Amino acid sequence: MNSLRQIYTILYKDVLLELRSKDILTAMLIFSLTVVVIFNFVFEPGSAEMATSAPGILWVAFAFASNLGLSRSFAREQENSNMQGLLICPVDRSAVFTAKVIGNVLFIFLVELVTLPVMVLFFDLSIGAVWLPLLATLLLGTLGFATVGTLFSVISANTRSREVMLPIMLFPVTVPVILAAIKSTAWLLAGRDLGQVWPWLRLLIAFDVLYFVVCFLLYEYVVEE
Repeated sequence: MNSLRQIYTILYKDVLLELRSKDILTAMLIFSLTVVVIFNFVFEPGSAEMATSAPGILWVAFAFASNLGLSRSFAREQENSNMQGLLICPVDRSAVFTAKVIGNVLFIFLVELVTLPVMVLFFDLSIGAVWLPLLATLLLGTLGFATVGTLFSVISANTRSREVMLPIMLFPVTVPVILAAIKSTAWLLAGRDLGQVWPWLRLLIAFDVLYFVVCFLLYEYVVEE
């Protein structure tokens, strides 16, 4: 119960700061919507190429917008030595990591919930029958991406060019998550049966669990000086 209280307190602090500033959500939302709008003008409306490319475009928008948010989230903790103050508090490091992951997943998923309807409208997609599995896929993909991103944002924040270092480290490691998420999204939008999509979802869940366990164990050492 003490750990849950610590996680809730840190998460509440992060959410409250974001609600006051809205800098992370605004930056991610503008970036993801810009990507969707730009690609909307690349393809003919209602064309087969647009429908085929939609899952990849969707996750390109989410991945790069998430990278922007992850970079900004830990950079804010470095302002006025906020992270150092948090680390000297009687709080378990695992609670800090878990709260940060939950916060990042929450912010990214909110951006996805806004971007997805816009893309459905622009790309003339039909998700009426698969909206629930599609949201589950988005959440699972976001969890894997945000878990690794939370760890790597700590590492990159201590470098001079953290905006460049974070995507260089993050994208190669998260390729399995992005690939499984794109395949699952593509098959759902294509109207495939959920049983056919399950192998990709199972792979996505496996990498989510693997990444969370590894990053959970490494976080305590990464935040050390």
